[in-house]
Amino acid sequence: MDGTFKDNDYSKVVDADRAHVWHHLIQHKGFETGEPKMIIEGKGIKVWDQHGKEHTDAVSGGVWTVNVGYGRESIANAVRDQLVKMNFFGGTTGSIPGALFAEKLITKMPGMSRVYYANSGSEANEKGFKIVRQIAHKRYGGKKHKILYRDRDYHGSTLATMSAGGQDERNAQYGPFAPGFIRVPHCMEYRKHEQDGAPEENYGVWAANQIEEVILREGADTVGALCLEPVTAGGGVITPPEGYWERVQEICKKYDILLHIDEVVCGVGRTGVWFGYQNYGIKPDIVTMAKGVASGYAAISCCVTTEEVFDMFKDDPSDPLSYFRDISTFGGCTAGPAAALENMRIIEDENLMANTLDMGARMMGNLQALSEKHAVIGDVRGKGLFIGAELVSDRGTKEAMDEKMVGAVVADCMAQGVIIGATNRSIPGRNNTLCFSPALIATADDIDHITDAVDQALGSVFG
Repeated sequence: MDGTFKDNDYSKVVDADRAHVWHHLIQHKGFETGEPKMIIEGKGIKVWDQHGKEHTDAVSGGVWTVNVGYGRESIANAVRDQLVKMNFFGGTTGSIPGALFAEKLITKMPGMSRVYYANSGSEANEKGFKIVRQIAHKRYGGKKHKILYRDRDYHGSTLATMSAGGQDERNAQYGPFAPGFIRVPHCMEYRKHEQDGAPEENYGVWAANQIEEVILREGADTVGALCLEPVTAGGGVITPPEGYWERVQEICKKYDILLHIDEVVCGVGRTGVWFGYQNYGIKPDIVTMAKGVASGYAAISCCVTTEEVFDMFKDDPSDPLSYFRDISTFGGCTAGPAAALENMRIIEDENLMANTLDMGARMMGNLQALSEKHAVIGDVRGKGLFIGAELVSDRGTKEAMDEKMVGAVVADCMAQGVIIGATNRSIPGRNNTLCFSPALIATADDIDHITDAVDQALGSVFG
């Protein structure tokens, strides 16, 4: 380690944290007698806590974000240089990094053309929702305003994005939610036995057809958009079944429904292509992204649209309400696009997309091998370096493993110095999937080290 603090004085920092910081997603009662974990330094795929203990980070900052790894001086320098020159101006004006990153980003997204900057994935998704709602009023008298979302998908932590949240436990105690958001069924083939009428064959097409049934029930003239993750993240790392996306695209075109793809987790290389939807031949109308856009070196999110969508907001300049009357204060920060430009250069120059595919295949293979050894692994699924292993107490019935036992596996790996994730307060009775999303720079040794820790943890917890 080479941190700023010396002479073993981290205790002062820990005391300050314990006394004043409200952490995310954690019960704080234990901090009255214990102490919070603090991550003091990172380099590559390794991080160190306040006690100097080294950990291999298999979740890219805990929430699948640090795609190019820690300690990238070139990104820090790009941000520093930009901030000294021009740090911020409201988004009614442009900036050099904003223009250049938008231009670069669009080269990776054929069919898309316009980039709206914000500062978080939740905010980017709200921009998409507002675009849909304003189009409904501009063109359909407000009627075509409903937004469909999928069971198990997650789109953010604001009340509007939680209104489109398919994770009931995450939403618990935060209602009432905004009207006009309608849930459609999930497409999780491993749990199709829990869905009435699900067939043994052609499940993907059947799952997509369930969306059409919802549209017909609600009235196609009331539905403005369908918002989906290309691969469901926090709901269990759910990869779409064969035939699903092709049918979804057909349905959206049939009923004139905008397709909004949430790439907050999958975007910028995580699945081995620039954007997850590009694995499936989808042509979206709106794409949102955040996390890996700048690998956590600066806050940035983007809501990207086609030119056709953009043109709807400049069709009548005489109307004072015709343009997109939205603002994101920190969408005017220049650090985000400056970091994003350098982040993208690193991914290209270091050929990290190919590495993601290679290391993802290695991790999938390692975990599938572990499933032959440990009967608690019911299913292994994923795309690129975005992988889940669902734990069950009975493979025959697919009964979900008690989440306390899943947590014990995560804790055992942590004790070994390997940080993995698990579905957390997402689906009642279904928080049973181990989650892996190491940085795109991971090596074969890193992957083997991670899965060896999982092997040992499964043996320790389950025997």
